[in-house]
Amino acid sequence: MFRPCIDLHDGKVKQIVGGTLGEAGLRTNFVSEKPAAWFADRYKQDGLYGGHVIRLGPGNDDEARSALAAFPGGLQIGGGITGQNAREWIEAGASHVIVTSWIFKDGGVEWQRLETLVQAIGKERLVVDLSCRRRGGQSFVVTDRWQKFTDLAITAETLGRFSRSCAEFLVHAVDVEGLCQGIDRELVEQLGQESPLPVTYAGGANALSDLEEVARLGQGRVDLTIGSALDIFGGRGVRYADCVAFNRRPK
Repeated sequence: MFRPCIDLHDGKVKQIVGGTLGEAGLRTNFVSEKPAAWFADRYKQDGLYGGHVIRLGPGNDDEARSALAAFPGGLQIGGGITGQNAREWIEAGASHVIVTSWIFKDGGVEWQRLETLVQAIGKERLVVDLSCRRRGGQSFVVTDRWQKFTDLAITAETLGRFSRSCAEFLVHAVDVEGLCQGIDRELVEQLGQESPLPVTYAGGANALSDLEEVARLGQGRVDLTIGSALDIFGGRGVRYADCVAFNRRPK
């Protein structure tokens, strides 16, 4: 399935090359003149539930709230989520909150913080972001705008343990995010084989056929987010209307 996204940076809907986020040489593929609520309303009209709004740094709260208000219960929210603010984002209209950096410290997992989130909103409302980069032949979770490696590798054991405390996973393949040069097939296949929960994968998609490929490699358990290649984000590789039609096909 296709899952939409709204990435917010400095109060604007943008598409960014993931590996450059937080660097002085930040590379931006697209900056929209339309507000986040415009995209959220379009997703609502097209029945695209389960997309995500990601706040990439400060200055994005107002746009995020307007998107959630435009499609209440239809979008997940991520970026800066903590045990202190998770409940307020649910109350603002998010279907789920997505957590990454707050549950990591010094390269390891703060399991008590994860439990704090579960207590605050329930595991059924929680998505764990395990976005990753390659190192030494393995994919390791990265935090803090995808700039810091943790000691946590993407493995069946990792996915199994986190699955006890959340409803879904979000995984950006950061090394290919925003490059439109193809998905990380090895990672998608691994997620399909090892994840006990639904996964939304993002990174590198550049053709409508990637939706078929992710469904096949992910054994029907991995959905795909398409960003920079999508025509509504200035891309030329994939038509948004075709993605909507893909989701509406008989299963």
